[in-house]
Amino acid sequence: MVRTDDDGTRDVAALRTHPLALLPAVLVCGAAVLLFGFLLPIAGYAMLAAGLLIAWLCDRSGRTERLLADLALIAIGQVIISTASMKADLSDAGMVRFAVVLGLAVLVPFLISRFLYRERTIRFPWRTGNRWNRTQWLYLIFVTLAGWLILPFYFITSGVYQNWPTVTEPDEIGRLLIGVIAVGTWDELFFICTVFVLLRRHFPTWQANLLQTIVFVSFLWELGYQSWGPLLTIPFALIQGYTFKLTKSLGYVFTVHMLFDAVVFAVIVYAHTGWPPIFLLAP
Repeated sequence: MVRTDDDGTRDVAALRTHPLALLPAVLVCGAAVLLFGFLLPIAGYAMLAAGLLIAWLCDRSGRTERLLADLALIAIGQVIISTASMKADLSDAGMVRFAVVLGLAVLVPFLISRFLYRERTIRFPWRTGNRWNRTQWLYLIFVTLAGWLILPFYFITSGVYQNWPTVTEPDEIGRLLIGVIAVGTWDELFFICTVFVLLRRHFPTWQANLLQTIVFVSFLWELGYQSWGPLLTIPFALIQGYTFKLTKSLGYVFTVHMLFDAVVFAVIVYAHTGWPPIFLLAP
């Protein structure tokens, strides 16, 4: 089925859908709030199961097409993530745990989609062959400046920098840098290239973007972006989804994320050590 998207473009990957499909999608994506926000795995799994059951009924009735298959991939990723604590941990065991769990959360849905479903919906389009235009370059500058202005105030006044381990020694700072880069990369692979892309097969971009934001922000909450952090992470997640929709480039959204996370890294180090003294507006 070919569907006209909310911006007037035609999406050849769209499947037969129905307004009722929103209910199971909200349940599956909303389960992230319980799994990662409130750390209630049993309630979260029940919510996932209810969403998948309703998705199956929607498909069985003929109102939707492959809704269960796609929501199941999102649910599998969430279940894998929920098997371990996502609280920032720079120990050897913590970094291995993050690598294994988050790696599987991306790899398992990808393998199921590619080899069991025999589809190529989940892809990681690093390069599109198109050069970045002036607007894209200006946006990179804007993201960096916005982070430099806002993030020190957020991390320090809210005290959320303490959700990350204290880093004062060079090896600790190096581990933090590796962790920030790795998790930021994973964010785009899972939330954008997996969750968002799967949802766009069934919903207009604005709905798919809102749904992926629920999962994205819930994960970031458990990771440490708490207090009034969602006021920053919700817009960030929404903009990342929409940017990927416009550019179709993992490379570009990854660059945006890395610039933002570079400021996050510097702020966390600064909050613990007073270095580097580059934040003129820091409290």
